Amino acid sequence: MKGRGGVENAAFEPTTPDLGGRRGANHAGAGADAEAPAVEAAEEGPCGWGSCTPKALQLCNTPEGYLAAYSLLAIFQGIVVNGLVNISISTIERRYELNSSLTGLVSASYDIAFCVLSLFVSFFGERGHKPRWLAFSAFVLGLGSLVFSLPHFSSGKYHYGAKLEDTCQISGTSTANFTCSANTKSSLSNYLYVFILGQLLLGVGGTPLYTLGTAFIDDSVPKHKSCLYIGIGYAMSLLGPAIGYVLGGQLLTVYIDIKIPESTQMDQDDPRWLGAWWIGFLACFFAIWCLIIPFSCFPKYLPGTAKIQAEKISETHNDGSEALVETKNIGKSFRDFPLALLVLLKNPVLMSLIIASTSESLVATGFATFLPKFIENQFGKTSSFSATLGGVVLVPAAALGQVISGILISKYKMDCRTIIKFMIATCSVAFLLSTVFLIAKCGNEPFAGVSETYNGTGTLRNLTAPCNVNCRCLRSRYYPVCGRDEVQYFSPCFAGCTSYLQNNMKKTYYNCSCIGKLQRENISEDFLYEAVPGKCPTRCKYLPLFLVFFFFTVVFTFMAVTPTTVAILRCVPDKQRSFALGVQSVILRLLGTIPGPILFGVAIDNSCILWDIDECRTRGACLVYDNERMAYLLMSISAACKIITIIFVIIAVFLYKPPHPSPTVSQKDSEMVSAV
Repeated sequence: MKGRGGVENAAFEPTTPDLGGRRGANHAGAGADAEAPAVEAAEEGPCGWGSCTPKALQLCNTPEGYLAAYSLLAIFQGIVVNGLVNISISTIERRYELNSSLTGLVSASYDIAFCVLSLFVSFFGERGHKPRWLAFSAFVLGLGSLVFSLPHFSSGKYHYGAKLEDTCQISGTSTANFTCSANTKSSLSNYLYVFILGQLLLGVGGTPLYTLGTAFIDDSVPKHKSCLYIGIGYAMSLLGPAIGYVLGGQLLTVYIDIKIPESTQMDQDDPRWLGAWWIGFLACFFAIWCLIIPFSCFPKYLPGTAKIQAEKISETHNDGSEALVETKNIGKSFRDFPLALLVLLKNPVLMSLIIASTSESLVATGFATFLPKFIENQFGKTSSFSATLGGVVLVPAAALGQVISGILISKYKMDCRTIIKFMIATCSVAFLLSTVFLIAKCGNEPFAGVSETYNGTGTLRNLTAPCNVNCRCLRSRYYPVCGRDEVQYFSPCFAGCTSYLQNNMKKTYYNCSCIGKLQRENISEDFLYEAVPGKCPTRCKYLPLFLVFFFFTVVFTFMAVTPTTVAILRCVPDKQRSFALGVQSVILRLLGTIPGPILFGVAIDNSCILWDIDECRTRGACLVYDNERMAYLLMSISAACKIITIIFVIIAVFLYKPPHPSPTVSQKDSEMVSAV
């Protein structure tokens, strides 16, 4: 075949005619003329915009240059979607009066949009200009980040509430009279729909990134390097959540409206404190839009792509699908969509791998959303520290797993069957390590009226007891204090405290009728205080053990992610690789990442033992969880999903049939073609 200038290009010369041969092979006996190669040399253009192709830009017109741009977009996408959104969940719940089930719906909205568009984007984008699709991706991702931050600017200043007299007010003393009024009911929960819209836009923007963007990497590099490049790209995408967790955790230490009103004295230990969750989204909006420029200058194919494609050896599952796709030239028009989809759905190896990855994604997305909340409640840490700790441990472990698997597969040049066997090993180790939830679980610290009575008086799950019945305490004002008896109380009022002293914004409470004697005998009765603000320090020492086990659980879990993608790309016909990733994305999100946060949110809410209830008796966010029940529920979900993953990966190994090198089309191929 000759190029436009009449120069013969060896990359387009026909190679072996067998189905098990090279990707560009013709299929003798299939009843069709030789098809032109998928990649034309003329489409391997320079880097630039039209006739403007500066020489400096040509240095970036390589797989490494594209990988750098892809990684940057993946990093910022990860910062927003898997970092800032997850770390802001607790703050958004409190600021806009949402429960965990609703915020789980917010998290799932990203996947809903991804799911709806994935098939169409991957089908039409397979033969289109993939880098320009990623420029569109950057535009919509930036817009979604902007929309997600808008509720802060339209909801007005944060009304943290007047600093009520939180001590016990004996009968006859004047106090605020709080009554339920429909007119005073907040409409902040309506901002739920704005958050959902922002997540939907983020989902639209993320669709081309992980379907067409990944396939473009596989197009542009030799087969044995593909796993390494994809692994690096995926690892960089996981660097985003790490940055998002750390950045978001630090932003939560900044007051939500930047400047704390002078009329109040409030610090991060105050339960009314909310951090500036919105700043990160606004910054990412500007950064992501800057990436539109580099993606808009890449050509349709990088230089050398045609030669690389011609040299690749097919590992398509031998079910006749490759002969069908080549013979019918499936994918050129929308009329081919149903047939192209049917070909993939009938590929048993592909479907087994998709179900396995779907099961893993359900757990991964659930933990990514609620891991900070788990650490906060299980080990008694602050929300900002829990978020930072979760990001520092979780995300580097995931990135390490991606890189390790990419290096191993590239170094040993594993074929498709060996890659799937490798996945069985990593998933099995991850399953064994996930038992950390049974080992490192923590019980609840003593909480008067919740987990124990008031020194033998009152009843469980009832905050009112004889020692505070005359205090007229507000159930809607949660201000925990830790008594000298090492028991936590809902508020100074429920602890029966009638007086306090304040020094450097720190209060100490005295004359508390509900607080018992000291539990530690070596402390003098002449104690300096009876209660201090905040939760009691946890006596659970399992946090280091949990973090170590969980780190390696994540490493081995994510060691299967890149191999799964590579195995999917190899077991389907060459012209259906992007579409296969699109099909995976749809099923993965329908059955995995969409129900994942919702399922975890319901499980966590199901372990709640103390809800926030306002003056109208309306239930809000959960205040206290049953730690052991939470651990058992999350362990059950995780174990069940990992068992499903292992089963279907084993099925994929047994069902996979590599193509047979043969100069003629096999009988099975001919039957499939003639049947269509």
